[in-house]
Amino acid sequence: MSILKLLRPINLLLLILVQCVVKLALLEPLNITLGLNTYSFIALVIATVCIAAGGNVINDINDIEIDKVNKPKKVIVGQKVSEKTANYLYIALTFIGVCAGFYVANAIGKPSFAIIFIIISALLNFYATQLKGKLVFGNVLVSFLVASSLIILIIFDVFPGLNEQERDTQLLATKTILLYAGFAFYINLMREIVKDIQDVNGDQKGDKNTLAVAIGRKRARNVAFVMGIIAIVVILGFTYFYLYQYRTVAFYFVFLIGGPLLVFCIRAFSAKREKDFKILSLLLKLIMLAGICSLIFYAEILNYESITLQ
Repeated sequence: MSILKLLRPINLLLLILVQCVVKLALLEPLNITLGLNTYSFIALVIATVCIAAGGNVINDINDIEIDKVNKPKKVIVGQKVSEKTANYLYIALTFIGVCAGFYVANAIGKPSFAIIFIIISALLNFYATQLKGKLVFGNVLVSFLVASSLIILIIFDVFPGLNEQERDTQLLATKTILLYAGFAFYINLMREIVKDIQDVNGDQKGDKNTLAVAIGRKRARNVAFVMGIIAIVVILGFTYFYLYQYRTVAFYFVFLIGGPLLVFCIRAFSAKREKDFKILSLLLKLIMLAGICSLIFYAEILNYESITLQ
């Protein structure tokens, strides 16, 4: 059970859900040529999940002392799971993930693409061991890695099937995935800032130079608040200019994404306690999930747009 908690199973399940939604609710209904069949897609999900789980483990290994301050009752590595066992687990998960990545790369006839999984594994290690406590840079890197779980579907599923006959629809699908990857990046960046505010005491004792440590909890909270306002404006603007003719989708964006973002901003404006920031972090995770799940409406929209282009 302790090892399972170390892997953060809820986050991994969300990762699986996100990739399945993109594959099953967006790409396949468009009836475009894709590079991944059922088995190679499963291998891609395994690669992504194992590498992400390995990143969670190495992150906890390097945060032992900080976690003793921030969440003393929830420290796993060094108490419930030995550091040696955790290191073995990290190596095993990363190895399985990279091997699954090699299988996927060969399945689409692009063996050199396997280096992508090696690079992602290395970046997760670099984040956990070197960059996590650096001002903003660590937040940006981990947010990019979250977004990359969507981008790799372009690389391994859309790109191998490119052809002139389906070019317009494939381009629209690619743009949509990139748009959602940008959304995931931005919301996760907000969440990283909120988590840094929540963990500021341990980060200070661990000599980490996070945004909350550098400018203080209140100013960092204000940054998260302003980012939330910007997100609301973008979501409402996008809905008004691009989705107004699709009532169901517009309703979803306004009330299930814009609404929770408004709640986030209201709560962030007056957040002070660690519990407040924990709730804000959870709220942002739900907003990201709601945003990605809106892709279930996009096959119909993209089909309509691809028809109008013909």
